[in-house]
Amino acid sequence: MKRILLLPLLLLSSFVFPLFAQISSGYEVSPEGAWCWFADPRAIHHENSKKKIRKTYIGYIDVHGNIKAMQYDFVKNEQVEVLVRSWFQPDDHNNPTFLVLPDDRVMIFYSRHTDEACFYYRISQKPGDITTLGEEKRLETDHNTTYPSPFILADDPDHIYLCWRGLKWHPTIAKLSLPGERDEVRFVDKPYQIVQSTGSRPYAKYMSNGKDKIYMVYTTGHPDNENPNFLYFNYVDVNTMTLHDVGGRELSAIEEGVFRVNTTKEYVQRFPATVVDNPQLRDWVWQVAMDKDGAPVIAFVRISEDKKSHDYYYGKWTGATWQKTFLANGGGHFHQTENLEMCYSGGMAIDPDNVNQVYCSVPVEGKHGRVYEIIKYTLDDAGQVVSTDTITHNSVKNNVRPYMIQGSNRTPLRLMWMHGDYYDWIVSKSRPGYPTAIHADFSGFKEDKQPRRRLLSEGTQFSGKLPNKFTIHTKIQLDTANYKGTVLKIGELIYAVNAETLQPELSYVGKKYISGNKLATADSWLRADRGTNGRWYALEKLIYLELTLVYDRGTCSIYINGLLDQHVAIGKLDRAGVVISSPNHDLHEIAVYENVLNWQEITALR
Repeated sequence: MKRILLLPLLLLSSFVFPLFAQISSGYEVSPEGAWCWFADPRAIHHENSKKKIRKTYIGYIDVHGNIKAMQYDFVKNEQVEVLVRSWFQPDDHNNPTFLVLPDDRVMIFYSRHTDEACFYYRISQKPGDITTLGEEKRLETDHNTTYPSPFILADDPDHIYLCWRGLKWHPTIAKLSLPGERDEVRFVDKPYQIVQSTGSRPYAKYMSNGKDKIYMVYTTGHPDNENPNFLYFNYVDVNTMTLHDVGGRELSAIEEGVFRVNTTKEYVQRFPATVVDNPQLRDWVWQVAMDKDGAPVIAFVRISEDKKSHDYYYGKWTGATWQKTFLANGGGHFHQTENLEMCYSGGMAIDPDNVNQVYCSVPVEGKHGRVYEIIKYTLDDAGQVVSTDTITHNSVKNNVRPYMIQGSNRTPLRLMWMHGDYYDWIVSKSRPGYPTAIHADFSGFKEDKQPRRRLLSEGTQFSGKLPNKFTIHTKIQLDTANYKGTVLKIGELIYAVNAETLQPELSYVGKKYISGNKLATADSWLRADRGTNGRWYALEKLIYLELTLVYDRGTCSIYINGLLDQHVAIGKLDRAGVVISSPNHDLHEIAVYENVLNWQEITALR
């Protein structure tokens, strides 16, 4: 097939993304964020009309070790960026994943990359609203945990099925209870290794049919280490906990033992319906999706022996064979560091709501030289490419690792990607990691709304009466040598940092509300060796803090450097004769607004 990359790129249809002709690299979701492509879903869309929920949630991690999530509310046309976890291992493998529970609350999973035997999770306390995340919980294991992918299936709505890279570094599955009264989940049965490969680290992507099956596509191992590196497909029937090939043949009872795969001719002859691709090259998988008839489709890449040439392919099960279509050459590794992770392609994403459309990150010569751009490839039912469209063009920096949000086809927010420079998957003294931004196709992220700020007072001090609703934005220099005590005092409302835990604490009339995060970052990794060695490196205390407190009808929302950290109900506040101060630290600026500012207005103050 003639290589699509060499064809003139067509103008994008105005029906799908009408604004990309004006915005070359999309709209910024967050200025700092990244993800790997094996922990999913990294973004979801959820609707419940009875509860007035119509929201999209996007998760990522920044180079400071902050796990973050953006929530966009299509009912209110508002967004907010939430601090899910501070001071985490600054590694892009640790991006959070989402699950909507039967009661419409949102559960967020995350874990450290290979070096801790547990998962972490937080659950929103209100349906559909991650600004109300509960306390952080741990789900203990006896092995490493990376890439959590959670599911709830219609045939078993009383359990969570969690897939990850775990036992012996292989695809692993476990059944979990739904959260109890204290939001605790537990293993209903022990975790099971699903398959055993001749490679040391198979890489797997998962998706479900929503009813009774979890599809999984995986490799022999890491393409750096395996050549050839095969691509396999199986599915798990959760009703029987059995593993099957694409044709339905039962391969194993998961609870009784693993199914073994390898790269021999004998294996291919014996289990042909398990093998998607078996070239004498280094395969890697990007996504598995399901067409309208329930047949799997797969986005994968073939990488040359020297790792310098990456070819994007689209695989589709026809009912008899895997039909494979070449889409484009993706160049070599997309990032700025030579001779490191040479199998890191720009990336691929299938539209899960229209699986004949695939988005690829492809190197293109433009005004700013050779830059990775997002190109859409549309295929017909016979698997032939019928059109290409440019999604980004003439970008200054790379656009990589695209992701399409399942179930978002009735919203204008569908496609996301990483934008910017990238040096390594982990922060270290050798390289600054992944200082990318998160971009999307949605113009609602553009800061073009007129602010509603009504300034009441500005300066270095405040004394007086606060209005019924207010926003206080401050800039404070923290005493890192004496990192404790009251950071901000607003009358009798006190915001302090605990000297032992370094967790912020909001207190009022004898009641204390403790943040689930620490007032710190993981920036100390900039002075540490690269690696995943199981250590918790020393936290980095904040020197300067922009602290914003919003009071609205008895509820306080607290933003740390523009990230929502706490959202708590404190009740009626005594607003008369209020003095604002910082008894234990240096308060440099105070701005008081006589209205409630939203996240966009707060971040515009920074």
